[in-house]
Amino acid sequence: MGESPDMVDLITEHIDIWTTAQEQPARGRGRKTNGHSPYGIKKLRELILELAVCGKLVPQDPSDEPASVLLKKIAQEKARLIQKGEIKKQKKLSEITDDEKVFKLPEGWEWARLEEYAKKITDGEHISPKKTSEGIMLLTAKHVLDNGVSTDDPQYVATDDAAKFRLRCDPEVGDVLICSRGTIGRCCVVKIADYFCLMGSVIQVRTFEEVDPYYLNIYLKSGTGQLFIRGVTKGMAVNALYLKDIRLSPLPLAPLAEQHRIVAKVDELMALCDQLEQQQTNSNETHQTLVETLLTTLTNAADQKEFADTWHRIAAHFDTLFTTEQSITHLKQTILQLAVIGKLVPQNPTDEPASTLLEKIAKEKTRLIKEGKIKKQKMLPEISDEEKPFELPEGWEWCNLSDLFAIVTDGDHQAPPKSDTGVPFLVIGNLNTGEVALDGCRYVPEDYYQNLDWSRQPIAGDLLYTVTGSYGIPILVDSDANFCVQRHVAILKSTKSSPRKYLLMALASKCALDYATEIATGIAQKTVPLTGLRRMPTPVAPENEQQRIVAKVDELLALCDQMQSKLTSQRTTTCHLADAFVQQATIS
Repeated sequence: MGESPDMVDLITEHIDIWTTAQEQPARGRGRKTNGHSPYGIKKLRELILELAVCGKLVPQDPSDEPASVLLKKIAQEKARLIQKGEIKKQKKLSEITDDEKVFKLPEGWEWARLEEYAKKITDGEHISPKKTSEGIMLLTAKHVLDNGVSTDDPQYVATDDAAKFRLRCDPEVGDVLICSRGTIGRCCVVKIADYFCLMGSVIQVRTFEEVDPYYLNIYLKSGTGQLFIRGVTKGMAVNALYLKDIRLSPLPLAPLAEQHRIVAKVDELMALCDQLEQQQTNSNETHQTLVETLLTTLTNAADQKEFADTWHRIAAHFDTLFTTEQSITHLKQTILQLAVIGKLVPQNPTDEPASTLLEKIAKEKTRLIKEGKIKKQKMLPEISDEEKPFELPEGWEWCNLSDLFAIVTDGDHQAPPKSDTGVPFLVIGNLNTGEVALDGCRYVPEDYYQNLDWSRQPIAGDLLYTVTGSYGIPILVDSDANFCVQRHVAILKSTKSSPRKYLLMALASKCALDYATEIATGIAQKTVPLTGLRRMPTPVAPENEQQRIVAKVDELLALCDQMQSKLTSQRTTTCHLADAFVQQATIS
């Protein structure tokens, strides 16, 4: 009796597919990237379980006592226990239909409903009992984990109450527990000998000795088992799995000897999956540390030569360094940070200094005040040395963010009137991708919009900045369409000379986000106050250098997008391969 070569080869000879296939990260703007789900290993686990319950994981042995004999033995033992009064006579079960037999069974196997081979199927206490500070543990669905019963943070009931509860539900080693509320269908075999009680959110199943509880556990976790559970789960306010439904679950019952072989092989292969997952985690963490260390050397470079040398070393290994979503995201952040600290492009001593640009913006603000478009603003103090997070190159200037705009304000603080048509009214959900998205937006009447102050009517060239919840997202308005925003969005009204693209990049940099995070207030939902936003220390490059910086950032971010697109394509391909292998194995 040997291994099942085709299935073993499918698992072991395609380790590269299982370990490289990763789910796509959630779309949207996020500050922290924690990697991707190991999709391939997840699919490998699913494959192992499905192969196990359809008889393809281990070979059959014709000398094994067939499952039909097991069912006869169970029926005889049931009759004996009924006669003794230890269990009640059950209603006759309906035959398992061809539709319920989702695959063809190997020779010696039988389809059987859970109630046919279960000695006991019940659930825990349905009425919340009186709790005590000590006594007997009372466990709920949250204590049923995939790898066993957890006794962390239990509730307690009095010993007398526990004895009453256990007349109905008396979990012991070898029982299978199934969550009927919460994470419905999560299950495990009881391995602990502790004396405890269960609440009604957990179903208890005790099998006859002809059925290995670990084999039943494998079936319940498999795609076939979970499909049945999802199909019978029902409820109004809260979904639930009911005893009358789980009793009818059809099980592909293997001969007992083969059940044991299946359980042993599943344990062996799941341990391999654990090792692969840990290796992948360690590899990803090591890789990310390497990338972060190298990119940090760029921002810490002492001079242009050291920066150029480090950049060339990194650029020579782009294909091996930037192979994950995290590493590409970190590269993008580094590019923006290098831009605002003056290390991305060389300085030119002939450029007009940043102070000249600041003077032009100040003159334009004076003109807007005279025209009555904005009010004269209170003079903010200059940026102190303590507030400057790094030293700037010659010709650059530190200034308050508000010095670069006509005014920094936000949306109307009053709840706007609703309308089915009119002018789009945008909330953070319409902006959190970094662009103005009108899809699915709300509307306000045209007259409401027209009565808004000029400063609260964003126009092309203005910048928006989210200040609540998903704060710190800058958006350049590039459309002439009329719209207005809620108060959780700051409006940065540009002057003719405001360096929009440079400021969009500066506001997206790490130093800007760090500042916003530092001044954000609130507990449940953080908010960046306008007073603090106006005071954001902003590094300003000479106007000509800004243009070179923006061009270089655009060039490098386009390269990052190409790498990201290639990575997405590769990830999609490996995920499709993993799916194809699973399909090939389960239908062959």
